[in-house]
Amino acid sequence: MHPRPDSPLGQLMAALPRSGKVEWIGLRPARDTPMVEVDAVEAVTGAGLVGDRYRGSNGKRGVTLIQAEHLPVIAALAGHAQVAPAALRRNLVVSGIPLVALKGRRFRIGGVVLEGIAPCDPCSRMEEVLGEGGYNAMRGHGGLCARIVAGGMLRVGDGVEAERA
Repeated sequence: MHPRPDSPLGQLMAALPRSGKVEWIGLRPARDTPMVEVDAVEAVTGAGLVGDRYRGSNGKRGVTLIQAEHLPVIAALAGHAQVAPAALRRNLVVSGIPLVALKGRRFRIGGVVLEGIAPCDPCSRMEEVLGEGGYNAMRGHGGLCARIVAGGMLRVGDGVEAERA
């Protein structure tokens, strides 16, 4: 349940300190295959990313995002010095904007409009990738699932901006 936009809590939740930036893009061509790092990808309205295995599904997982600031936290909780973005199997790594604040909101990355649908919970595969406890290391840090409202090209370096309510 969201507070009314004109309520004090609604106004607090709508305020973001700054915009963000796309740091990394990866595609999952098939289940259990390594991710492919790219500099740009086409986002198809209601479908997903061209070349990603989730393209054409129900659209709720059209794009998965994780916050760059959470990568060192996940690494530390899993007992690693660092963790590569591809290991976590999210499409976009973004910095500078709190992804949790984009749940239930529309936002832009470059010319693409997305809507934050739900937290992107970790899968059991994180035990294999990060070692024992990897699933729990990612809990609360798994990022955001978004649907593509208006497609276009996504590029490393694109800005991430929340739309005004």
